Amino acid sequence: MGRAFEYRKARKLKRWGNMAKTFTKLGKEIIIAVKAGGADPHGNSKLRMLIQNAKAANMPKENVERAIKKATSKEQTDYKEVVYEGRAPHGIAIMVEAATDNTTRTVANVRSYFNKFGGSLGTSGSVEYMFEHKCIFKVKNKEGLDLEELELELIDYGVSEVFLDEEENLINIYGDFASFGDIQKYLEDNEFEIASAEFDRIPTETKEITAEEYSSIEKLLSKLEEDEDVTNVYHTIANIDDFSE
Repeated sequence: MGRAFEYRKARKLKRWGNMAKTFTKLGKEIIIAVKAGGADPHGNSKLRMLIQNAKAANMPKENVERAIKKATSKEQTDYKEVVYEGRAPHGIAIMVEAATDNTTRTVANVRSYFNKFGGSLGTSGSVEYMFEHKCIFKVKNKEGLDLEELELELIDYGVSEVFLDEEENLINIYGDFASFGDIQKYLEDNEFEIASAEFDRIPTETKEITAEEYSSIEKLLSKLEEDEDVTNVYHTIANIDDFSE
């Protein structure tokens, strides 16, 4: 299995252990998708994927329907997706994704977390070059499927890596961020059952740290992940698994 997969297996964020946070994140993403592409999942590929992701996360159907209804309401405030870049102590790069209805509030909060815990909020592009922006599909395995042939077929669609996760019996497909729609269309046209689809930022270079160094960085990561506007936090710690409970 590839480097990207091994890194993702090691990176355990507390946010994804908190079901309420996960549902809030999905709800915001659904609202953004509906406002951008409409409430009909058949004509809105992003919404179609988010509904599938919600199902995979055991998000109640009524929560999904409520988010779609909220998005079509005139009273619903628009959410804006923003990305912040910065440095934690000991040279660790951090990227923060947020969905917010008040960017002034959100940037002030994010900057305060970096300042309080010995880091610094950078400018756009200051650490983005250290991450690859990827889309990741997980699809149900098909009997007799040749993964090498599938990977060769998908290279033209922007896919860089295809492999089977034997624990889940799901095929993992990694592609360029911009290729999301093309890959999704190929999978649907060829009747693959998509279990989930998401975006990720995989670091191109990582750094090992000590337990003492992690103790200061962890405070910043935790504070960022706890913020209600923050949807994802990415970092360049190589040995994060050493410090996971």
